[in-house]
Amino acid sequence: MTQKMGIIGWPLGHTMSPTLHNFLFSKLGVDAKYETWPTPSGDLAAFISRVREEKIQGVSVTIPHKQAVMEYLDGMSFRAKNVGAVNTLFWKDGKLFGENTDVLGLIAPLRELEKKPASALVLGAGGAARAAVAGLNELEIDAVYVANRTRSKAEIIAHDFAVRAVDWEKRREIEPELLINTTPLGMSGDMQDMSPWPDSFSTDCIVYDIVYNPLRTRLLREAQEAGCTTIEGLEMFLQQGLAQFRLWTGLEPEASVARKVLREALAS
Repeated sequence: MTQKMGIIGWPLGHTMSPTLHNFLFSKLGVDAKYETWPTPSGDLAAFISRVREEKIQGVSVTIPHKQAVMEYLDGMSFRAKNVGAVNTLFWKDGKLFGENTDVLGLIAPLRELEKKPASALVLGAGGAARAAVAGLNELEIDAVYVANRTRSKAEIIAHDFAVRAVDWEKRREIEPELLINTTPLGMSGDMQDMSPWPDSFSTDCIVYDIVYNPLRTRLLREAQEAGCTTIEGLEMFLQQGLAQFRLWTGLEPEASVARKVLREALAS
C-alpha cells in the first residue's frame, strides 16, 4: 500500500519539497507519494486527526503551523522544544512526534567547514533565526549575535538562547566570522535586488544565505566578489529534507544526487 506523506501550510504556494521527496522515493524504491496539503489555521486540528486516522507516515510543516501544531502532538524532540517550533511530524512507537530538522539542515554545511567560526551574527528574528541560533549553540560557537529591524524581537531570541542582541543599524560593527541571513531580503520577486548587508565584507567572513531562490542572491554575489566563503540556502533546504526522509523511512539518501535534482529544478 502506497504510503502518504506531504506538506502543510497556508498559503502553501510553490514548494520544492515534493520534487525532493518524490525523487528520493523513486530512487530508493520506497512505495510512497509526497503531496501538498494547503491547510488554513482553522483546519489544523482536523488535519492532525486525519494524520492519526489515516496513519499518514510523515508531514512537513511550514508557516503558519510550526508552533500551533505542537499542542496536537504526543511528544517532541529536545531540539524542537528548544527552538519552540516543529517542521516535521513522524511516528515513534505508535505515537505522533515532532522534530525540527531546520536546525539540522542549517548546521550541516557548517559542520563541513575546516575551521569553526569563533563568532556569528544572525540577521532576522523569525522561526529560521531561532533555528539558526539554536544550531549555532549546538556547534558551541563562542560569540553569537542576532540583529533585527525590530530590536525587541531580537531581544526575545537573545534571552531565550543566552546570546546577544544587536541594533540593526550597528550590525556592521560586529565583524563576525560567520554571517547568516534568515530574512527574505534577496528572495526572488520584489526583494530580489535587496541585501541585508549594506557595506563591504571582511575577506575571512563566511556568508550564509538561507534564501535559495535565486541560488545566488545579491548578498552571496557581493560576498563572493569580496573573496568570502559562501554557503547557498539550497544546502539548508536539502539537508533538512534529507533529515526528514531519514526519520520517515530509516534510509540514508545520497545527498549529491538529490542536490543535482534540486539545482536542475530551480534552473528550469
